[in-house]
Amino acid sequence: MKALDVITPGPFSTVQDLGRFGWAALGVGVSGAADRDALRLGNRLVGNAEDAAGIEVTFGGLEVRAVGAGYAAVTGAYGPVAVNGRPAAANAVLRLADGDRLRIGTPDAGLRAYLAVRGGIDVAPVLGSRATDTMAGIGPDPLTPGARLPVGDPHGDLPSVDHAPVRTPTVEVLILRVVPGPRADWFAPDALDALGSAPYEVTTDSDRIGMRLTGPPLERTRPGELPSEGMVRGALQVPPSRMPTLLLADHPVTGGYPVIAVVVAADVDRAAQARPGQRIRFRLPRMARSAHG
Repeated sequence: MKALDVITPGPFSTVQDLGRFGWAALGVGVSGAADRDALRLGNRLVGNAEDAAGIEVTFGGLEVRAVGAGYAAVTGAYGPVAVNGRPAAANAVLRLADGDRLRIGTPDAGLRAYLAVRGGIDVAPVLGSRATDTMAGIGPDPLTPGARLPVGDPHGDLPSVDHAPVRTPTVEVLILRVVPGPRADWFAPDALDALGSAPYEVTTDSDRIGMRLTGPPLERTRPGELPSEGMVRGALQVPPSRMPTLLLADHPVTGGYPVIAVVVAADVDRAAQARPGQRIRFRLPRMARSAHG
């Protein structure tokens, strides 16, 4: 395959790899795929290195045309996939002939799907990465109709696997493990218990930068705001509204709101599949609750 032509990009589709590292001192975050595990799986299915660039598709709607023959895989959010209008499997190796049209429909579960193609999306890297960073405004632009995405040359053998048995993103309450954050002492003694006491709901005010939540308020005991300090993916910032915001792939590298807790790295990718209206529960280790109670 030499390229992919974008017919319809859907609501929001971007080129993503596993991100750019080493630039935080200049105010540039890592960015990269919001669900890194899903992109890694897609790349493994088509024989790419795990950090090859693919397409992140938010809430479906992407349709592309293959320029030349090749292989593709769709992972992440679970929903209808079609090649030339015929149903095709997700989490599987798809053989595309020259001119074939692949479409990713609106997901039944999860929010972000990933399209990996053998050879990877070969747009020009910026600061060592092909990721679109919506916060810093660097990397390739979001996809538009008529865009042509070059595909790189494949390396190595195509794995002898047809389908990967993976767990579908849940539409039920999503359980995320957290550890106390660096500013947990800015909150009331029972604030960590409140964080885990009832579900929070994902609001529509959510994107690749962060996910605003609504649920039990988190009371602060210390007034004022912090000088800006470093932020990480998975941090739960609490602004004056007392409702937490979960920072995602394109989070700012610094912030002034106190961080009460941080979602463990293994669960942040799952958080990126939560959709507006879905409920989330935070699970804190018992010892940590006791230590801050």
